[in-house]
Amino acid sequence: MKKWKCAACGYVHDGDDAPATCPKCGAAKEQFAELDDAAAKLVERSRHTNALHSRVIDLARQVEAVCNDGIADELDPGCVDVFTKSRKMAWEMMKFSMTEQEIHMKKGKWG
Repeated sequence: MKKWKCAACGYVHDGDDAPATCPKCGAAKEQFAELDDAAAKLVERSRHTNALHSRVIDLARQVEAVCNDGIADELDPGCVDVFTKSRKMAWEMMKFSMTEQEIHMKKGKWG
């Protein structure tokens, strides 16, 4: 399937032809350019990888919430220490994936 990119906002459309107007910004059909095969394949691969990064971010937030509950429970100092360290690691994991997504956006690995 062909991919078309809006020059006005960067929205990527999948289809045999560009849309009449951009669903994101309303730009005219003439603002769309068809991506070449290499760029279209990169967008498709990037969609998969970016979805995986989004899952990591969501899971890290869930780990953070569990750790906050464990810290609040205060069963003993050892548990609080484990939950505190795990929360910090979850935060780092989340930030790694967020940073990688930002890099992907800057390199056009998005769409």
